[in-house]
Amino acid sequence: MIKGLFRVILPVACIDKASAFYSAMFDEPGERVSPGRHYFQCGGTVLALYDPKADGDEIGAGWSMHENQYFYFSVSDLESIFERAKDAGADIQGDIEAMPWGERLFYANDPFGNPICFVDEETLFMGTA
Repeated sequence: MIKGLFRVILPVACIDKASAFYSAMFDEPGERVSPGRHYFQCGGTVLALYDPKADGDEIGAGWSMHENQYFYFSVSDLESIFERAKDAGADIQGDIEAMPWGERLFYANDPFGNPICFVDEETLFMGTA
């Protein structure tokens, strides 16, 4: 039986730059667990930044994320996070908006082009019951 999602890996090309960006976004330092991995606690799930070169791993075919393959983060103060994202160097993809299913959110790309999204925790849509 599946108990839950506990870790997701986000590919990055520079672990130091990535950990600095996400530390600024989350307003907490996270934890370096290896030369190429830096973990952040996000509720019950770990966001694992992963730089294969820094860990001594082969890149292989490289990372290829689809432009709509977002990592979604729930936040308590969407407007504050929007400003923090701009200050941290995120590539903001538009203003805060309300989606047809009720979520208030904004989309951005982190400094490595990874698509990320921040959603007001009061408006999270988890699907219909």
